[in-house]
Amino acid sequence: MEGRYKATVSILFRLTDAAVVVAAWLAAYWARFFLPSIVVAPELPPFRLYASLVPPVALVWIVVFSYAGVYESGRLRGRKGEVMLIWRAHFVAFLLFVVIAYSYDAYRYSRLVMFYFGALGAIALAVFRVTLRTGLRHLRARGRNLCRVLVVGGGSSAMKLIERFRWYPELGMKVAGVLTQYGKPTEELEGAPVLGSFLDLAEVVARERPQQVLIALPPQQQFEIYGLLGRLGDSMVKVRIVPDFDAYATFDCRIEHFEGMPVIRLNDSPIDDLAWVLKRAIDIVVSGLGLVFLSPVLLFIAALVRLTSHGPVLYAQERMGLDGRTFPMYKFRSMRSDAEAHSGAVWARRGDDRRTPIGGLLRKSSLDELPQLWNVFVGQMSLVGPRPERPVFVQEFRQRIPAYMLRHKVKSGITGWAQVNGWRGDTSLIERTACDLYYIQHWSLDLDIKILIMTLWRGFINKNAY
Repeated sequence: MEGRYKATVSILFRLTDAAVVVAAWLAAYWARFFLPSIVVAPELPPFRLYASLVPPVALVWIVVFSYAGVYESGRLRGRKGEVMLIWRAHFVAFLLFVVIAYSYDAYRYSRLVMFYFGALGAIALAVFRVTLRTGLRHLRARGRNLCRVLVVGGGSSAMKLIERFRWYPELGMKVAGVLTQYGKPTEELEGAPVLGSFLDLAEVVARERPQQVLIALPPQQQFEIYGLLGRLGDSMVKVRIVPDFDAYATFDCRIEHFEGMPVIRLNDSPIDDLAWVLKRAIDIVVSGLGLVFLSPVLLFIAALVRLTSHGPVLYAQERMGLDGRTFPMYKFRSMRSDAEAHSGAVWARRGDDRRTPIGGLLRKSSLDELPQLWNVFVGQMSLVGPRPERPVFVQEFRQRIPAYMLRHKVKSGITGWAQVNGWRGDTSLIERTACDLYYIQHWSLDLDIKILIMTLWRGFINKNAY
């Protein structure tokens, strides 16, 4: 029954995608030659020339989408992940189609038609797929089209799995029961009945007939996997292993393939290549404009520093940034030139007598940090990120604070989530580090913009900035 259902859904999705891309191809022809355009067509080409490519359009997209895994089960795949998968496959199919189309010697197809087709196809495929998935999720949330699963394991991974199935009923995953290492039928795990122990796996699968078995073991029980797989024997039930990544990783976990061998990447930064490019572009534009428009303010502060104390205007201090690399971070000098000649590296404190006449005001208002716009412009820092620390302090903090070094997985920032939440200056390092790790785990351009707005609103002046 399940096999026939899955085959029906798979065929439905293929037919829908084929219809969508064919419609996008024909709509591109209509948009190019029947709507007002900047580029005027010399003549209207015969529709049959474009209609003749309908079969290749449908065939190329179905084949590429099938090969890319677009039609594999998407119950546990989020909307964003599915759309990105579709767009990647669409791009590959589009390139292949362009090669096929321009291999015709008799006629050169309009480049604008190709452009319209690529854009319309990407939008339409995403909209139709999200619409179909949303319809299926509504059915599952109402108890239809459910997938019965048996969860094996009693650790945090199993509990989180059951919890998420309960939070997201639209996934259509119904937990038939749980098997724990020493399970008793009278127990429950996150509201799901415990049907027995690991030794009862074969019997429970035969009795309950789940569609999937999800093995979610804590690290100390990983040795049980081989025994569990052996007990399943020649059972036809699908098996999924849910690794307890939380025991090993703080950040993103991804699976990549090396010559057919799966490799798990732990503690990767969640900021992918495209996001890095966008973040860097914003840094360059904003810091460049800041240096230009704030130049009168920078010159005025520089003159005040020069007139009120002896020594250089700017102070370059070694800080640790991305991947543990050090760089000179620039500030307007707010301390005497010999401030650390006798004490060595120390933090500023309340009522610090090493400050220059205007040093307290500069530090309290964060105006001493403005030269770091240059650090951002040249790529040593970002506008938003964990504040960089001096290497001598880093060596101390990494011994005291778990996962402290992971804050160097992204570029350091002029401002950050910790700073706008008040964790600045002589405050809790543990809370500050927790904020930095939260920022990295939940990074998005929206979060960066939110932090920048919060900085403008309440992040410059701080009572803990001495």
